[in-house]
Amino acid sequence: MKAVILEEAHRISVRDVERDLIVGPHDLRIAPHTVGICGSDVHYYTHGHIGRYVVERPMILGHEASGTVLEVGSAVQDFAVGDRVAMEPGIPDLASRASRRGMYNVDPAVRFWATPPVDGCLVEEVVHPAAFTYHLPDSLTFGEGALLEPLAVGMHAATKARIHPGDAAVVSGCGTVGLLTAACALAGGASTVLVSDVSAVKLKIASAIPGVIPVDLSTQDLLDEVTRHTDGWGADVVFEASGAPQAYETLWKLGAPGNRTVLIGIPINAVSLDVTELQARETTIETVFRYANVYQRAIDLVAAGKIDLTPFLTQTFPMDRAVEAFDRVAEGRPEDVKIQITVDHS
Repeated sequence: MKAVILEEAHRISVRDVERDLIVGPHDLRIAPHTVGICGSDVHYYTHGHIGRYVVERPMILGHEASGTVLEVGSAVQDFAVGDRVAMEPGIPDLASRASRRGMYNVDPAVRFWATPPVDGCLVEEVVHPAAFTYHLPDSLTFGEGALLEPLAVGMHAATKARIHPGDAAVVSGCGTVGLLTAACALAGGASTVLVSDVSAVKLKIASAIPGVIPVDLSTQDLLDEVTRHTDGWGADVVFEASGAPQAYETLWKLGAPGNRTVLIGIPINAVSLDVTELQARETTIETVFRYANVYQRAIDLVAAGKIDLTPFLTQTFPMDRAVEAFDRVAEGRPEDVKIQITVDHS
């Protein structure tokens, strides 16, 4: 079957691969339809590794996916052939200590699509556990279904922030996850969300979300804007979604007394931690690594019309233009939010 393969750093091909797919009693065989390109996919493409995860052999890319059920395992009762679905890409050991505590996203044994050495889902067929597969409502397109994966990151962040109705929030970073986190914070009850970035184009996209106040870091100071919009009190909730070291220069000063600060973006190198600022405010720090127990809630929010995903879908490429799609994401065009690929079923 045809797949999008990262042969090595800087080289992607679209070619046939041999796959022996065995559908277990609790599994589904699924034909992916739409797959989003994540920053991690591009990082493997441009660098060949992310920290300890190193591409040492050809690997199928992609982990943000929706598709159609082709075959149902003998013990599965909730799915049928032809069902439209979205797939949560991390498969943990359900018997692990982390899973039993409800934190399966940090299970050391988790197998996550397109994280070396695990192949991804930019391929004509995959086998996936029914427990981590979700029905896609008729009102959602396959493109929206594939975007549920990064939305789940924002959902997880908003959940860990313990947002109260009327909270003022700030999001540092206007990438896909930053934008979706802002949308989730508003859906969770925040009255307003300041979103900062250096890209005027990205901020224009953010400003289309009702309740978002864009802050252009090239001309505005984020701390001044937070102070102004909160009458000097500070933000009740702070999300760091950029991973940029510069963001940490003022991050710990943005929050109000008793604020919750959630770290989403992953810095390449160590960043500073101003303990004095944290203690003076009794800041609670939460961290996010992927997500857990939020996928269905993300689907329900979108299906209910509480979050509109269509503004975040920039362009979809056919599978045979996958290299072009990855090169475009690697360019980092400011007008792009989410580039996706449709899988060719020849």
